[in-house]
Amino acid sequence: MRFRFDRNLRSAIAAHLSGFDRLTGPPEPPSTETSPALRAAAVVFPVVPLDRFGQAGEAGFLLTRRTPRLSAHGGQWALPGGRIDAGESPEEAALRELAEELGLVCPQTDILGPLDDYCTRSGYCITPLVAWVEDLARLAPNPAEVASVHAFPLAELMREGTPEFVRIPESERPVIRMPLGPDPDEARTIHAPTAAILYQFREVALAGRPTRVHGLEQPVFAWR
Repeated sequence: MRFRFDRNLRSAIAAHLSGFDRLTGPPEPPSTETSPALRAAAVVFPVVPLDRFGQAGEAGFLLTRRTPRLSAHGGQWALPGGRIDAGESPEEAALRELAEELGLVCPQTDILGPLDDYCTRSGYCITPLVAWVEDLARLAPNPAEVASVHAFPLAELMREGTPEFVRIPESERPVIRMPLGPDPDEARTIHAPTAAILYQFREVALAGRPTRVHGLEQPVFAWR
């Protein structure tokens, strides 16, 4: 299955997201005795044209590898994003982070809609926002935050055997994994929270299936 970067795809994604009754905040209020207050964050799922990556006319998305020097989640795969500053909306924070991390400027009118909030073991409640990012001319990863940027076709999300669900002794919830790339291995396997967002984008934005992901677990190394 291929997805062309055109008005039909944009309209279909926007329609699916507008009809989705998203969940906000944690599915259950965290215990004040055992859990810290969740910090608000936002990320962008950037739907982009892949022309500059040798796949003319095809739609894809961007992921980053965080620089290993970062104090939190260094070296991990991520969508562009970060903490929501005081006075910011999730949309403002997500687009600010997109510009700071990748140099890409996207108007709020090109945000197609949100997915469910995903709350992490490390204390964040992430609001994912799907954005239509047509102009990649200014793409320039910020080396202070981004080790590398990678483009994948949307079709990668539909591949057979994706996602994978595994069990771990530390949790009753299944861990989600999304292998990406022509020869995916552990180095190119995406874990939650990013994997959960990619999966929900596939189910909701592409397929129009109302699918929840708050019950999907992160690997233990991402709990801190």
